[in-house]
Amino acid sequence: MNEEILKFSQAHAEPVWLKERRLNAAQIFETSNVPFIEKVRLDRFKLDELKIAESEVSSNVPSFTEVSDHPVLAQVGSQTVFEQLTPELSEKGVIFTDFSQALTEIPEVMETYFSSLVTADENKLTALNVAAFNSGAVLVVPDHVEVKVPLESLFYQDRSSDVPFYKHILIVVGKNSKVDYLERFQSLGDGNQQVKANIVVEVIAKDGAQVKFSAIDELGENVTGFITRRGLIGENASIDWSIGVMNDGDIVADFDSELRGQASHSNIKAVGISTGKQIQAINTRVTNYGKNSVGHILQNGVILDRGTLTFNGIGHIIHGASGADAQQESRVLMLTDKGRGDANPILLIDENDVTAGHAASVGQVDEEDLFYMQSRGIDEETAKKLVIRGFLGAVVTEIPIKAVQKEFIETIDRKLDI
Repeated sequence: MNEEILKFSQAHAEPVWLKERRLNAAQIFETSNVPFIEKVRLDRFKLDELKIAESEVSSNVPSFTEVSDHPVLAQVGSQTVFEQLTPELSEKGVIFTDFSQALTEIPEVMETYFSSLVTADENKLTALNVAAFNSGAVLVVPDHVEVKVPLESLFYQDRSSDVPFYKHILIVVGKNSKVDYLERFQSLGDGNQQVKANIVVEVIAKDGAQVKFSAIDELGENVTGFITRRGLIGENASIDWSIGVMNDGDIVADFDSELRGQASHSNIKAVGISTGKQIQAINTRVTNYGKNSVGHILQNGVILDRGTLTFNGIGHIIHGASGADAQQESRVLMLTDKGRGDANPILLIDENDVTAGHAASVGQVDEEDLFYMQSRGIDEETAKKLVIRGFLGAVVTEIPIKAVQKEFIETIDRKLDI
C-alpha cells in the first residue's frame, strides 16, 4: 500500500510533509480500530478499505451553462469540473479552490491546518482519510473580511465509478470574519457500482469569526460511508451548523463542535430521513472548553419502511468551563411500525456553575395536529406532508440559496414518496 500512496503523491507533486503524513497514517491504520458510535455496529459497515486512486474524467458532468451569482466549486469524483470566485473576493484574499491547487497557492496554511482537528491517530477511519483521500476543497477567509454572498461546494459521486469517494475539506475563517458556506454531496449518473465513502470536513473559526455552515448529504444507495464534520471555535466566535442527512445508502455522520474560546457558540441543527432498509446514524457532540460557551443541539428525524435512524446527542462540559450552557433535543418521528428509531441523550458535566439539559422522544405523527388540519378542510395526505415538512423545517429555512431550499424540499418529498 505504501508504494501506491507514494505513486499517487508523486504523480500529484505533493509536498514532502503531506507524503509523510499519508505514509504515517497508513501505518496507524493497520493497528487502530474503527470508532465507537453508541447504538451502531460500525464494524458491519466494512469501511476499512485502504485504497488510493483517482477517478477518470466522467461523462456524467452537470451543466454549468448558467453562471451563478455566487462562488461555486464543483467536483465529479476526484476531478474538479467547475470553479468560480468573484474578483472582489479574490482581491480581499479569499481562497476557494480544490485541494491540489491550494497546496500550490497557500502551502504554509495547508501544512499548518490540514488534519489539525481530525487527526490520523484518532481511529482507523480518520487514519484512512489522511492516507487515502484523493480530492477535496479549501476555503480560506482572511481576518476582518465579510463575505456577503454564500459559497457553494458541489461534490458528485459518479455511480458508474468504483473509485472510493474519499474527500477532505478544509475551511479556515480568520478573526472577526463572516461567511456562509453550503456543501452538497450527491450521486449522479447511471450504474450501481458499490463504493465506500470517507469524508472529513474541518472548520476553524478564529476569534470573533461567524460561520454559517449548511450541508445536504444526498448520496445514493450504492454508497456506504462515514462523514466527519468538526469545528474548532475561538473566543467570541460561532459556527451554526444546519445539516440535512438525506442519503439513500447506509451512512454514519459524526458532527463535533469544540468550543475552545471564551463565549464561543455553536448551534447544530440536523435532520434526517431513513427509508427502505437503510441504516443511518447521526452522532452529534458539543464540547464546552471555554467559559460562558454555549452549545445547542437540535436533531429531528423521520423513519419509513424498515429504515433505521439513530440520534446520539453528546454534550460535554469540561472542568473549568464555568458559565457554560449545553442543551440538546432529539426527536424521531415514526411513520412505520417496522423501522427502528433511537434518540440517545448523553450529558457529561465536569463543572458546577453551568446550565445543561436534554430532551428526547420517539413517536408517531401527532393525531391532534392531523385532526386540526383536516377539520380545516385539508385532506389527510396533505396534512401529514405539512406536519413532516414543519418537523424538518429547522434546516430547510437555514439553506442560504433559495433554489437549493426548493431542491431540498423536493428531496424530502422524494424520500417520503409524497
